[in-house]
Amino acid sequence: MRLRAKHGPEWHTQRAIVDYLTVRGWHIERIVGGAFQMGLPDLYICHPKWGCRWVEIKNAARYSFTAAQKRKWPVLERYGVGIWILTGADQDNYNRLFAAPNWRDYVNKVWSVPMPQEIDNMLEGMNGDE
Repeated sequence: MRLRAKHGPEWHTQRAIVDYLTVRGWHIERIVGGAFQMGLPDLYICHPKWGCRWVEIKNAARYSFTAAQKRKWPVLERYGVGIWILTGADQDNYNRLFAAPNWRDYVNKVWSVPMPQEIDNMLEGMNGDE
């Protein structure tokens, strides 16, 4: 029986990214997913000059999305919340924070992401249930 490593590659990447951003003046809040936070990105970061970002850390070689992310991210996007995916602590990843939110660039073909109009229809349906 093989023992599981205490931390996987994504954890190490997150630590490196947090260090990289901290040195550049960003304040970082780690989001620990509990019952009420399921689907939120890994980090909420703020900079006095650059504003705030939601950041998801993914392993560039192998990643997936949770069911909660698949439900929540399109809705957050519809409400103007951007999500940036970073895969490393380097200048190329850092530059992503200054471009448009990039989470849709990482979506697997098996995840059919609803478009904004479909999300509006879903939200209207939810309001009708109240």
